[in-house]
Amino acid sequence: MNQKEIKELIEFLVEKDIAEFELERGDVKVRIRRTSTAAAAQPVLPAPSAVVSSLAATGAGASAAAASASSGAPAAPAEAAQEAGLHVVKSPIVGTFFEAPSPGAPPFVKIGDHVDAGQPLCIVEAMKLMNEIESDIAGEIVKKLATNGQPVEYGQALFAIRAS
Repeated sequence: MNQKEIKELIEFLVEKDIAEFELERGDVKVRIRRTSTAAAAQPVLPAPSAVVSSLAATGAGASAAAASASSGAPAAPAEAAQEAGLHVVKSPIVGTFFEAPSPGAPPFVKIGDHVDAGQPLCIVEAMKLMNEIESDIAGEIVKKLATNGQPVEYGQALFAIRAS
């Protein structure tokens, strides 16, 4: 496996938002692991004394450092939905999101559908177990926040529902 193939593989994994991948070809083994965007958006700050000493040593302006430290990531879809007064259904487990009970079947719900509490919204597959995720409130589906067939993390927003 050459550098070009590895670069193309990484670009594909980024495009499909795959967090971890492992490939074995003969005696060559490649493992690619990415951190989630939420974890990457939260900077790890060194001890305060280290920040002061590094600013003094580099001569960087305090305002530039303060601006970069205080600038947060843009609001996540779940946060935007909660601000709009919507209820967000989150994934209770890490797994793969599926919007339908089987390939080729219609999705459990579509945007605009009315759902009742306890009605299945999707499936999150984890370790070959299909876990139905149910609505915990009655209301209208306003947004689908996950993509079919893509991995989801624990606590990741799946749907935004306007309570009725």
